Amino acid sequence: MQLLQGEAFDEFFHKFERSAYHLEVLDTYSTPEESEPFRKFLAGEPDDYEWFKSWADDVHAITSSGKQMRRARVVTEPHTDYTRWSLEVAHQNIAAGEEVRYLARHLVDPSELTTDDFWLFDDNLVAFTVFAPSGQFVGGAFTQDSVIVEHAHSVWNLVWDKAVPHGEYIKA
Repeated sequence: MQLLQGEAFDEFFHKFERSAYHLEVLDTYSTPEESEPFRKFLAGEPDDYEWFKSWADDVHAITSSGKQMRRARVVTEPHTDYTRWSLEVAHQNIAAGEEVRYLARHLVDPSELTTDDFWLFDDNLVAFTVFAPSGQFVGGAFTQDSVIVEHAHSVWNLVWDKAVPHGEYIKA
């Protein structure tokens, strides 16, 4: 595996040809760039989502070109505060062109999941997301090892097929 950070990681969002799938398996994240928006959410304060604009613009450009971006979140119920917030933020992802689905953790055998989040690019490259103990996003551990890619692909398919689209999930 190779750890890619910053622009080296970001460039994969401009290099993939067909699909970028993101699996999230944690119930909470503590990335510094999200701390103020999350604080506002907890305090019931409005958010202009300016902090999200760069990502949303990238996603919009990518999906407008015909490429597919999907995000599946495995979440514990009842939801953590972070999950409740991510359900709100997901409206921004969806407006930008991402498909977002949720799977309640109790509906999947833990042995069928990975313990780490990952991105699966074009079904042949996996980037496990790496976080520092502080919660800061560090980068992606990339591999094209066929055994690891195949495992990530099967986990992704299992979760995606069982998961519920965001619009249906928030109504349930």
